[in-house]
Amino acid sequence: MTRKFLKGLLLPFSLALISCLSGCSELHVLDPKGSVGAAEKSLIITSTVTMLIVVIPVIILTLFFAWRYRASNRNATYAPKWAHSTAIEVVVWTIPTLIVLFLGILTWKTTHELDPYKPLESSVKPINVEVVALDWKWLFIYPDLGIATVNQVAFPVGTPVNLRITSDSVMNSFFIPQLGSQIYAMAGMQTRLHLIADEAGDYAGVSANYSGRGYSDMKFRALAKTPEQFDAWVASVKASPERLDMDAYGAVTKPSEKQPVRYFSTVDSKLFHNIIAKYNNGNVLDLKDAACGRQG
Repeated sequence: MTRKFLKGLLLPFSLALISCLSGCSELHVLDPKGSVGAAEKSLIITSTVTMLIVVIPVIILTLFFAWRYRASNRNATYAPKWAHSTAIEVVVWTIPTLIVLFLGILTWKTTHELDPYKPLESSVKPINVEVVALDWKWLFIYPDLGIATVNQVAFPVGTPVNLRITSDSVMNSFFIPQLGSQIYAMAGMQTRLHLIADEAGDYAGVSANYSGRGYSDMKFRALAKTPEQFDAWVASVKASPERLDMDAYGAVTKPSEKQPVRYFSTVDSKLFHNIIAKYNNGNVLDLKDAACGRQG
């Protein structure tokens, strides 16, 4: 009766498991296109394999002991007064201790190497991008180029991208899985992120923190282009008739879902500063200053 019942559950359970795994068809994190993403992939794989050194034997031994010492097996040793084994104690304490020690050292090392605030070493001059999380879209400002876009960011291949990120709404999270390093966007604050793309491509960008009704469609595209293609992209943005001053920004901030890509040929040079300052009585922390002094 019990065996028939278990066999009856096996098929629907298997189908349910396959259905769940079907959502993992695009594991962008494990298909990195930049040095930061590649380092994070290596960290994920190393940590997982290390933990499986304990997990797999424990699962196998649990099943083995359940089978070996089942009530019907009269050949198994029966030792009701058994209480201690030095060999077992050495194994169950030494191996996990070494694994935890290894993971601790690995975490400490990679935490510093992959610090999102740490600029990437490169002989190529980086490009600066200011990012603002809105309801439910992303605004990208290029302060050095004087342009802005909505739900699309572009940069040259092999060029470090210095991102300064904030929010003009609830807390959010900025993430380009194939380039690496998810980081939060918070109103009145600015976080930093440094990325680089080693291959040209069109990469998915997402909001990784629930932010309300339009959260699931709060997506953008990250375009890694050759220098010539990037220059052409900048020219197309500058050809847009739309301008992003403070008045136009007020309209952009209104909540909207599935917002199409928009280009702004000019942008208020103080826009990013003003977005942060309005939550801090007009003050903004200067991240270029080691003492984080205030800017008025």
